[in-house]
Amino acid sequence: MSTENELFSAVDALLEQVAQDDLPVPAERKRLREAAGLSQAQIAKALNARREAVGNWETGRTEPRPPKRAAYARLLEGLAARFPAPAPAPVVPEAFTGPAPVPTPAAEAPAPPAPAAAARPAPAAKPAASSRRPGAKKAVVKKTTASAAADDPRFENGPLAVIDCEDGQVSAYCVGGLVLDVPTKSIPALVDWTLAEAKLGQARLHRNGRDADPILVLTASALERYGLPVALSEEERRAGRLAAGHKVVKQIERAGLQMTQRGFGPWARLYRDPEGSRRRCVQLCILSWNALDTREWGKKDRPELLLTMHPADLARYLGLYAARVMTPRGSTATTGLELMTALRPPTRAEKDPATGEFKRAFNDDALTQVYPVVECEVPDEHPILKDKFARHHMRTPAEMLMEESYDWCRPLTDEECANQFLVAIDINMSFAAAANGLTVGLNGPTHLTGNPKFDPSLPGSWLVDLSHVDLSRVRINGCTVDGDRLPSPFTPTGERPTGPAWYATPTVAYAVELGFDVAPIEAYVRTQTGRYLDPWYKRLRDAYVETMADMGVTTDLQGQEFLEVMARRKQVDPTMALLETAIKATAKGAIGKLRQRSRGQVPYYEPYPALERVNWRPDIRAAVLASQRTGLHRKLMKTAAAADLYPTSIGTDAIVYPSPGPSPLDVLPHTPEGKPVPGGFRLGVSPGMVKHQGTQTVLWAEQQFEERGGVFNLSNLIKTADPTAGEGE
Repeated sequence: MSTENELFSAVDALLEQVAQDDLPVPAERKRLREAAGLSQAQIAKALNARREAVGNWETGRTEPRPPKRAAYARLLEGLAARFPAPAPAPVVPEAFTGPAPVPTPAAEAPAPPAPAAAARPAPAAKPAASSRRPGAKKAVVKKTTASAAADDPRFENGPLAVIDCEDGQVSAYCVGGLVLDVPTKSIPALVDWTLAEAKLGQARLHRNGRDADPILVLTASALERYGLPVALSEEERRAGRLAAGHKVVKQIERAGLQMTQRGFGPWARLYRDPEGSRRRCVQLCILSWNALDTREWGKKDRPELLLTMHPADLARYLGLYAARVMTPRGSTATTGLELMTALRPPTRAEKDPATGEFKRAFNDDALTQVYPVVECEVPDEHPILKDKFARHHMRTPAEMLMEESYDWCRPLTDEECANQFLVAIDINMSFAAAANGLTVGLNGPTHLTGNPKFDPSLPGSWLVDLSHVDLSRVRINGCTVDGDRLPSPFTPTGERPTGPAWYATPTVAYAVELGFDVAPIEAYVRTQTGRYLDPWYKRLRDAYVETMADMGVTTDLQGQEFLEVMARRKQVDPTMALLETAIKATAKGAIGKLRQRSRGQVPYYEPYPALERVNWRPDIRAAVLASQRTGLHRKLMKTAAAADLYPTSIGTDAIVYPSPGPSPLDVLPHTPEGKPVPGGFRLGVSPGMVKHQGTQTVLWAEQQFEERGGVFNLSNLIKTADPTAGEGE
């Protein structure tokens, strides 16, 4: 006969089995803990769990598993007995003022509401990926036009998952709060599970494009579970991959999986041969191997915010980025470049009327092949420049297209020193805004000689002398400006050109706009043109505006209200603050990648990998930077003509003005009706508008100049308390 202890043990085991449905709803779990005056850390210590796990149980992101589940249920049951939920007050319509009716015996009274502690969540539908975690459910996600995959049953679990391991159980944290149990013990099995069951990926952004491969972000605990090092050795870090003899690499080879030439590195791509037109590829993003650079994806002064982010929060962050921009492909710059191709695919399927079969055809509005390059447009290490110049020769503006952003400053005048403050404003998404509506070349260069006539409709590079342009002779609305207190629009340093130099089409067109004659000596132009970057800009603009709106900064905010909401936006939602940084880095980095330089992979003048891309187009980068710089200068001129207001320094897209007060409202001019000066700088959240970067005193600036021994560009030193302010883009 069984003893009493044995019977109790059997009963406890039985209770543990049925305890799966004994947990109250997440909100009630939190209420019970707070009613008892307990912290999450205290409960985590008692249950031998992580504090983050307890927090996730209280929000419903995850559910406890046995044996912790039974112990947690027992704790909540005891707390519910001590702190019962208050009975809900009867709801009486406001319009009814008489006594409550007394039900007749024949009337069937409605059943009283069950106490919150006994309430159970409705069982979630079992996803196709077979979630084995009790209570795992997908949260309701607001659908937007940017999340096409949300309506695609092939990718119903989102574009990516964060793979984490806790207590020996591997879990996949997906977007929308979904958590899947992962029944795999090796990297090859994980890849096959993803391809067969996980339903991860993202639908194409253009009908002629291709679907995005699923991304698996591996945390440190997942690396240990699958036999991978948490950190690369110094030799592996330099090589950018695991050694070929590593056991996981051998597992991959034995399983018949293939890898790209990059091998198993921070962004490892593993694939099997396609099934018809269906790709079978999975990309691994290894967090602790610096796959997500904290300078782009996080906060450069606080890298731990990204590296220690809970898997559910990381899935939300990257999932939002994928929905609003695209599935990450590496660095933000690489992703931004891939976004151009995803929105303007080079090819399409076209039916041959003769045979009825589909064949590949090129799209007229896209970049479709690698064209010959132009000497003046390429960087110094390009193979075409081999044996062209003496060693260590510094090319002049007449030999090299030097379209860059502003880095300019000047001394303050005595009158300006009478102001107390220097106020720095920053242009939102300036490079993306400059790309909006910009006509660029889509084919190869055509060389024009013999003093060709300037044609602003032909994008390219023009050798022309603009040294005769005198800003003091320009009249704007009947007013002239002080040219000595403004930078030249034709050089990044703001110095007036001294002779012929190469310029992109937007720069020469601006000289014509100012009213000056231009006489090109020669040019390299593109005859097939288009607004290639328009969809790219619109995608990033919408992503940025939507993210800012999530932090309370909407497009209808103006004046002081806008400044106040902007100042506190990053405290509203830290995840959205990171997303803002990533979107801006995507826009800025992608433009830079159009003329990616050699990173030391090969010797000088030897071909390097970036040159093989159809979107390695230094002429397009130059056009965007020229458009950004001249667009900024146009606003400087309008502001100077309207209010006799001149900047003291400019760094990329940060402009510093002397001001009697500490706010941009104290310095930016307005019309008598209280509206911003037409054509000048305007406060707002949209790309191309400006925000407050920071304020310092004139005395502070003089101290900086004294310490440095002269005037220097301090535009990016004038920042608010936020260390990420003033990074441009």
